[in-house]
Amino acid sequence: MLSQASRPYIAASVSVLREQGVDITRVFYQRMFAAHPELNNLFNLGNQANGAQQQSLAAAVFAYAANIDHPGALAPVASRIAHKHASVGIRPMHYPIVGRHLMGAIKEVLGDAASPELLSAWDEAYWLLAGELIAAEARLSHEAGSATGELRTLRVMETRRESADVVSYYLQTPDGQSPGAFKPGQYVSVAVDFPDGLRQLRQYSLSDAVGRDWWRITVKGEQGDAVTPAGRVSNWLHARLRMGDALAVGMPYGDFTPELEGTQPIVLLSAGVGITPMVSALNTLAEQRSKRPIVFAHAARDARHHALRSDLAAARAMLPNLLDVAFYEAPSAGDGIGSPIQAGRMVLDSVLDERHREADYYLCGPIGFMQAQWRALIARGVPAERIHREVFGPELLDHLI
Repeated sequence: MLSQASRPYIAASVSVLREQGVDITRVFYQRMFAAHPELNNLFNLGNQANGAQQQSLAAAVFAYAANIDHPGALAPVASRIAHKHASVGIRPMHYPIVGRHLMGAIKEVLGDAASPELLSAWDEAYWLLAGELIAAEARLSHEAGSATGELRTLRVMETRRESADVVSYYLQTPDGQSPGAFKPGQYVSVAVDFPDGLRQLRQYSLSDAVGRDWWRITVKGEQGDAVTPAGRVSNWLHARLRMGDALAVGMPYGDFTPELEGTQPIVLLSAGVGITPMVSALNTLAEQRSKRPIVFAHAARDARHHALRSDLAAARAMLPNLLDVAFYEAPSAGDGIGSPIQAGRMVLDSVLDERHREADYYLCGPIGFMQAQWRALIARGVPAERIHREVFGPELLDHLI
């Protein structure tokens, strides 16, 4: 628990962090990478380039300050961070490095306003949070039976083009076995070593049912734009990875795991490549021959950009209570508009009825999509505790800040 002496300084930091949090985190990353360039291997440099990483950390620090007296409100955020840290290989030895450069960044940006008392308060608060994360990451590592961030070599048994910009990779151990158990909704880290000596890690959802003889990841080739560089790892996978190749892959992590047991309706909403964890859940329900009422709604640009359609076709034959519908924002002439395909953005009025008020809802896709669907569901009277989102970044903290 934070000491009474430190509490006023943390509370007083809230308004400052709202205004200058991104500046602080930008300086933090600059200082840390300059002193420890080896840590570039643990961070997504694309997110560094477009500012997402800085915004995520700023939001987390701000939310921590704003909710210092409400630790329960931060529990979901801490859990999400711990899973991500365990996946990429953040270890106890990294926390002193982060703490030192975070305190240095606060002092550099705030100048004279960063009094010794304020810095001492933040040092105390940082180590309280760090202790919780270190303990949580140790528990996750123990449950996984693998060291934090540990990678192993898997073999590509098959590749499959799923849409215009998405490819699936089926992975097994070198001796042709399943890589192991996971929960629908979890992801794995994939590592690629580039000729310039840089290793980059990316996380991809496991996109098939549990209990199969393989793991499947389904990867969108990110083309980039004026703000975000093209996906270095995703495009390397598309261009280079072939059947029989080796790939360094971590253990499954992630706490966005739809609850598949029960009899109440379940609604799976996705857009773009956010379909991947939803199809994992759907395929698992199909393997279980679930009798639950299931709604599977997906938004895509058009049929060419609608991945994993063959999985949906197979699920229809195995799930008698499945209602699936696709929403195409810019359908092409041959897309066959009509049930179960609708033109335009996802609007659930024609899909949901009173039975679904007590359903469990799971959302995955671009932030704008999830925000729109969240607001629409709340407006329909769906309790917020029944709506679950797969996000990692500033938007994870919307309800806190």
